[in-house]
Amino acid sequence: MTLSFVDTPLPEEVPALGPRTDAWNPALDPALFASPGSENAIARLRLPGALVVTTGQQPGLFTGPGYAITKALSARALALALEQRWQRPVVPVYWVPGDDHDLHEVATVTWLNGEGELRSASLAPRAPDAPLTPMWRQPLGEEVLSALHEFEDSFAATPERNTTVEWLRRHYCPDATVSAAYGAAMAELLGPFGVVCLDGAHPAVKRAAAGLVLEVLDHGADLERELVELARDLTAAGRDPGVPVGDGATPVFLDGPLGRDRLVRDGGSDRYHLRRSRATIGRDEIARIVETDPVRVSGNVLLRPVLESAVLPTVGYVAGPAELRYLALTAPIYRRLGITRQAAVPRWSGLIVEPRVTRVLRKYAAGVDEILADGHLEARIARQALPDSTDTRFDALREAIERGYQPVIEVARDVDPTMERPAASAKGQALFGLEELRKRLLQHARKRESVELGQVARARLSVRPHGKPQERVLTMAGFLARYGPGLLGELAAHIARWYG
Repeated sequence: MTLSFVDTPLPEEVPALGPRTDAWNPALDPALFASPGSENAIARLRLPGALVVTTGQQPGLFTGPGYAITKALSARALALALEQRWQRPVVPVYWVPGDDHDLHEVATVTWLNGEGELRSASLAPRAPDAPLTPMWRQPLGEEVLSALHEFEDSFAATPERNTTVEWLRRHYCPDATVSAAYGAAMAELLGPFGVVCLDGAHPAVKRAAAGLVLEVLDHGADLERELVELARDLTAAGRDPGVPVGDGATPVFLDGPLGRDRLVRDGGSDRYHLRRSRATIGRDEIARIVETDPVRVSGNVLLRPVLESAVLPTVGYVAGPAELRYLALTAPIYRRLGITRQAAVPRWSGLIVEPRVTRVLRKYAAGVDEILADGHLEARIARQALPDSTDTRFDALREAIERGYQPVIEVARDVDPTMERPAASAKGQALFGLEELRKRLLQHARKRESVELGQVARARLSVRPHGKPQERVLTMAGFLARYGPGLLGELAAHIARWYG
């Protein structure tokens, strides 16, 4: 079966990209997720003059929503284009942000089973008062076995399903952490496409960025003032900064008594407190932690891309719509730290259109936009089930009501001005009754066309599950279980052409 892809248009203005002179730091080698098929890509990082294009997404169950993988393929496509343009190695690097602590956002995975029905599985929820454990320390637990069984059982026993389930089982084990499982699974899947996966929470990465974290804290009040001013300017220009700033909050987190917790400045001193636990800590103690236990310190979404540019020779950051909004707010941090600011480039966004969806579109001569609009195609199908003259007759009656009531309204006004409103109301009731009758006829037509409407509903479930964009809900693992690994090759080639 042949799949097709539908693109979201690339924005007209894409930032200029320029090469850098720094190189890969061998001290980061232990942070790489090595897997069969990734050896060549890792070796290319060490080539003279090699540059990187980065992207990443918070770790998720069974690799999370589909755009986590299409972001990686977008970074690959951009790297290929730049390599050809500059005639020097450009390697796509997928930064796995294991510091993220929001389990609720990543604990559920959703897919379409073999019959095109939505299925979901989840890890156990975290108690409201539990520590906010970062994903590099959060174990998957026994629930992951139930999730794997539910995923496997929802498809027919085919080689495609078996290959996909075996891949997931190699990595999503009860004693593995969310981040480790995600990074290893992504590395195995993406390695053959030349994408290198890097553990952003690894001690080697944290040590490389440690001095910058302290420097951010030392800029304290000045940096906060600049961020607040820029956020105000962006808002005034009609652009949502996407991230709240101010109130003493730094862009630094510390793993404390209640898990990952934001460091907040206590006035102009070198004292800080943790926002959630309220525990206090001095700058010297933070410096000691950075030196002896750097994995406890991490940056927020504004600081993370800055640290990426500091430790990697990156020329571009492939980002989604929300990221592009808040990345506009990062300029003061780059400037204060003296870090080269990599260009933010939009990721590919679009749809995987399955054969069953294509058949429905062809059957009803509909476009993808029509099936994305709730109820639009169903209404057209229902209207087609009515006699050809239905719309003409209803329109004629509406026109007759409009025309016929006007003299009556005028007579009522001439007799008594206070009667004009009741007469107009009677006209409105007649028009309302007409529309209600039209709706009832359409409802009856829909019942008669239940088979066709069911086909449309299943097709819409594929392209807009839960009424949301497909790429933000459905995991790529579900598509792989039905169509096999060849899907990624087709998608990678399509995305490469889109960037070309």
